[in-house]
Order: sequence, then structure tokens, then C-alpha cells
Amino acid sequence: MVPSWTETLLKANVNVVGRTRFCIHPPQKITNIPIVGGTKEVSWDLVMDLKPDLVLLDQEENPLEMAEECPVPYLATHVSSLDSLQKELARLGEHFENAKLMEFSVACLDVLEAPTPSWDFAKIPAFQEWVRPASKNYENVAYMIWKKPWMSVSRETYIGSVLEKLGAKVFAFPEGDKYPVVEIEELKDCFFLFSSEPFPFQKKMGELKAMDLEGAVVDGESYSWFGVRSIEFLRHHLGLPPIVY
Repeated sequence: MVPSWTETLLKANVNVVGRTRFCIHPPQKITNIPIVGGTKEVSWDLVMDLKPDLVLLDQEENPLEMAEECPVPYLATHVSSLDSLQKELARLGEHFENAKLMEFSVACLDVLEAPTPSWDFAKIPAFQEWVRPASKNYENVAYMIWKKPWMSVSRETYIGSVLEKLGAKVFAFPEGDKYPVVEIEELKDCFFLFSSEPFPFQKKMGELKAMDLEGAVVDGESYSWFGVRSIEFLRHHLGLPPIVY
């Protein structure tokens, strides 16, 4: 029930029998896997028809009610940082007795131990399009995930840990507010990264370019899909060798 886990399990050759409608990777493998709902709602009748051994959930992705109502055994991970991702991959590897998942955990550990580069505002990882290039070296980055209301992410999120591993300094929002609602005018001393998901900022370029701010649209999957996708993304930008499948 977690898109990034679906992709990771399939790349580890685990037999996935059901998925959410947001589980779209890898495209060549998900086509014939039945959809049983989304990340926030699920048809347990459809799940039961598939006779799964396990339902895989995550505390950041799925509501508590989904776990409480689950009629079959479930495992709930909690990925909130690169460090927790490494531990959860090892946990899944042990649970499924899967060597490839254990390899992914080691690949994530390599990322954690790699030197953190300096953030380059001219060479933004997963760059898609400029709103307006940076005219200076900003102290802080604000990663935007929603509009109406404007929402950002804190350092306490998985996205925050990815940004900081890439060398960016995430704006310091109040502790405990993981996805703060903000007034964008109050963040004018930040460079903005507008995520391509969950809000489709790339479709709002005219509005963004009309605003008095500097920033870029980036591929949100690279920053937010924990599991093998973001590990591959980080390994590339940190100069580590790619994962061998």
C-alpha cells in the first residue's frame, strides 16, 4: 500500500499481488497487478480476494485506521529519514529473507556514509525547469509540495534528509511541524524548490514565473520516493556506483 515500497519489492523480485493506484513503478511490472485502493483508502474485499500473506504499510504514507482495520497480517514501516530507510530495508530483507533487499540496505548505508557535497544552485539535482535562476547563494532552501494553501517540508521529513544529504540547508520551521502551511511571502530569503508531486507545479509555471521569487521545479519522485528510487538518485549525485540488478 506504499508506492515506493511496491517499486522496491518488485525490483527485489518479491511477489507483489496487489497495489495502490499510485504504484506506477516499474511500469513494465505493475501492469498486471490489481489495484485495491489508494494510500489513504483501501477495499479490503479486493485485498482478501488476492489472498496475500502480508499487507505492507508505512506510518508516514497510510492512516492508522488502515492498519487497525487490516483483516490479514500486516507490517508497518516508519520511514522519516535516510537513516530510518536503511534500517527498514534491512528489516524487510530479514522478513522476506531477500538478499536483494539487504543489498539495497547496504547501498543506502553507503549513501549515509558518503561525504556531503556543497549545494550548487546552478546544478540542482533532479532539475526540471527554472522559475527563475538563483542570483545569489541563498542560505536556505524551501521545498514546496502544495499550493492553496502553500505547504513546505521540514528537516524532520524524509525529503528534508535527502536535501540535506545533497548539501542543501532546509529552512528551519518550528520543531514538530513536518509539513508546515506557510505564507510564501515570509520565505523570500529562501530559494524555492517546487516539487512535481503531489501538486503538479510544472503545470503552473506561468503563475510561478509571475511571482517575485527565485526557484526551480524538480522531480518530486527523486526526493520523496524512499526505497530504491531515491537511493539510485542519491548514489548518482554523490558519485557512488549504480546499484547492480
